[in-house]
Amino acid sequence: MPQDAVTADPKHYKVEFEDDQVRVLRIKYGPGEKSAMHGHPRSLGVFLTDVHGRFTFPDGSTEEIQGKAGDFVPFPETEHLPENLSDRPMEIIFMEFKR
Repeated sequence: MPQDAVTADPKHYKVEFEDDQVRVLRIKYGPGEKSAMHGHPRSLGVFLTDVHGRFTFPDGSTEEIQGKAGDFVPFPETEHLPENLSDRPMEIIFMEFKR
């Protein structure tokens, strides 16, 4: 089982709310910052800023993501290492759905 985001990287991930159905994280990265490898269940992200990032997956493959402030983006269950490719801070509200 992948390491939990908040445990793996408390600098960038903060729990804002949690109950038996959902956990809501606030994710903040400075310009060019990277995380540690971690996992999330199926989730919904709400971009509070414009986002330009890259996910590196356990097999070494990568995927760039881009979005505008206000975008709602669904994410499948995943394990990844995120990186902010922008020269600006990025902030995301991330709702993790519990099984």
